[in-house]
Amino acid sequence: MRVAFLVPEPNFHEAWDWAFDREAAALAAAGLDVEAVSWTELGDVSDFDLILPLLVWGYHLRFAGWHALLDRLEVSRRAVINPIPLLRWNSDKSYLAELVAKGVPTVATRLTKALIAQDLDDARAAFGCDTLVIKPPVSASADGTFKIAASDGVPVGALGKPMLIQPWMAAITTTGEYSLMFFGGKFSHAIVKRPKDGDFRVQAHLGGSEQACDPPSGGRELALTALAAAPAEAAYARVDMVAGDDDKLRIMELELIEPALWLEHAPDVGASYAAAIISAAGHAVEQPLADR
Repeated sequence: MRVAFLVPEPNFHEAWDWAFDREAAALAAAGLDVEAVSWTELGDVSDFDLILPLLVWGYHLRFAGWHALLDRLEVSRRAVINPIPLLRWNSDKSYLAELVAKGVPTVATRLTKALIAQDLDDARAAFGCDTLVIKPPVSASADGTFKIAASDGVPVGALGKPMLIQPWMAAITTTGEYSLMFFGGKFSHAIVKRPKDGDFRVQAHLGGSEQACDPPSGGRELALTALAAAPAEAAYARVDMVAGDDDKLRIMELELIEPALWLEHAPDVGASYAAAIISAAGHAVEQPLADR
């Protein structure tokens, strides 16, 4: 099976080979022929049996181009994993409101189409807290994310823009943010991420760190509940969660497009990840085009 493993555009500002090398190696060990292809330069896909968007980092910066690519892939007869309806749904973080509506314990989220100071005041009153976090609904790698204290105004870069508003979850800087990896709907491994001193962002390129851990109590069940609320089954998934002030876990995000999977912490070093993708690819090929 020949695989187009989609990677960032040339000269992308973040290093990505550390993720590609591990994820591609696990697929190659399972017998797949893996080729790295920039997602912004993907041409004729007829020579590929499977398209994997596992490293389409930067898609949020070229969102129209990302959706155009999904539209083009949808009419092709190539298998795309994860499935395109799931990729579209997960591209905009307003899906968090859908999880809340379905009763999934999720970090409280308000959406404003054009952020102003009154939105922050309203959110503080609704959440019963002083410190907030705002982020664009289409974002990744903490781009455009701000932590806002009660005395802070609206950041210039966020004023008048669509924004998600959430309460600050203090556990991120203490116990940390948990990430649970699932392949084919089955739990594989977990890590906990923490920001560097003085920051609130856990991403590695911003100084954050991660380490392997056991999933928190109730974490597997919460993750599976959240994944069941998505519009399609995920062959690979990372579920991010954090404890609230009441110590109850809440979903922060579902990462179903291009998550770092930290396969070096997986007990099987990625064998179940590769098996899940191969299985999902087989099912995708068997499905009628209209159902993909």
